[in-house]
Amino acid sequence: MNQTQTSEATVIATRIGMVTVDCADPVAEAEFWAALLGGEIAAATQEYAMVVFPAGPALGFGCVDDFEPPAWPNPHGSKQFHLDLAVTDIAATEQQALGLGASLAEPQPGETWRVLIDPAGHPFCLSDAKNWG
Repeated sequence: MNQTQTSEATVIATRIGMVTVDCADPVAEAEFWAALLGGEIAAATQEYAMVVFPAGPALGFGCVDDFEPPAWPNPHGSKQFHLDLAVTDIAATEQQALGLGASLAEPQPGETWRVLIDPAGHPFCLSDAKNWG
């Protein structure tokens, strides 16, 4: 899909501004993802937090009462979302993420990427940036 779409005489540019994720502790999520991805925490309260980046969409985190993280693996398909991160060094990024509070998912589904779980229980993948073009 093109970034710019035309509808008769109107030109509309559309892009993802932010991805918002449900969690129990928005501040902890923002701290984790800001540190892992090199972002800056633009807002952080008990109810909501946002991480911004020089380029690309922001990440938002909203507090949900009685939040339950998705299971991994989850045969019911309710993992909610996951991020695929393009990284230059999978092993080094894995160690950084683990040091920031992530955990390693088990089982691992393949050998060309690593699945980790963020502090709120969301799975995310590390893959070689060369594979993303």
